[in-house]
Amino acid sequence: MKKAYCLKTLSQFIILTLLILFPSVSAFSQAKRYKIYDDYIDTYKGIAIDHMKKYKIPASITLAQGLLESGAGKSSLTQSSNNHFGIKCHNDWTGGRVYKADDTPNDCFRKYKKAEESYEDHSRFLAEKPRYKSLFSLKITDYRGWAKGLQQCGYATDKAYANKLIKIIEDYELYQHDKKGGGKEKDKDKEEQIVIREYKHTPYKTHNLIYVRAENGDTYEAIAAEFGFKPKDLYKYNEVPEGFPLKQGDLVYFEKKKSKADKPYYDHVVQVGESMHSISQLYGIKVKNLYKMNKKDFEYVPEEGDVLKLR
Repeated sequence: MKKAYCLKTLSQFIILTLLILFPSVSAFSQAKRYKIYDDYIDTYKGIAIDHMKKYKIPASITLAQGLLESGAGKSSLTQSSNNHFGIKCHNDWTGGRVYKADDTPNDCFRKYKKAEESYEDHSRFLAEKPRYKSLFSLKITDYRGWAKGLQQCGYATDKAYANKLIKIIEDYELYQHDKKGGGKEKDKDKEEQIVIREYKHTPYKTHNLIYVRAENGDTYEAIAAEFGFKPKDLYKYNEVPEGFPLKQGDLVYFEKKKSKADKPYYDHVVQVGESMHSISQLYGIKVKNLYKMNKKDFEYVPEEGDVLKLR
């Protein structure tokens, strides 16, 4: 990646930020939302939040897995067995069983009397299996780390599994439920409560764009207050909806992103845990342009090993 350099003076930084005049459209506003997904979330978010408090599994991850594995509750497996997470019987299962084609023509899946039992079994399955132990050292708000870890720990054989979970979480803003019990209620006094500190972050410039790197516990509101931006402007520049969470190391741009990457960045090989948005942030490209350059629609989920054009 092109070498980033620190802006030497605050005045230099301010002059450059005066060029920031053009807002961009949120990347996630382009994603099509399905009513059956919203209905599923409304039905099961309470259980997911309760289990987050009890088992320390992000509610966003539970909901995304439920949506993906059950087809929003409409899959034949879910309809016939109340199995919302595609959990197979395994040697320790003594409950009901149904048989469906999966890895073999007649795989054994767990059967439950009601959906709540499936959610409980899913949470216990992750919490009690040694292979998933490493996930519980992650922060409850680190849905990207959880999604990546689930795939790497062997929860599913789909090479795009983590990236599919991330897309669902971001498209439906499920990360909102990971914050202190969940819910999308907004704190009207949030901005007034922010303590403004003296330039905690160092502005950098790369791809001819000004940005800072998020630190642990950062929010867009706090960074906006620190540098005198309106939070809504930072959300627009970074193409995210209000309340979108930041992870340590994330790039937060202070100006409109570009239509294509700078030379010599011609393509990108997709890694586990990446989304079209995270790739766009890495190179300072607008998300809609990244889709367009690669002739993909907004339903596309990047799979590990895919090669995406950047210019």
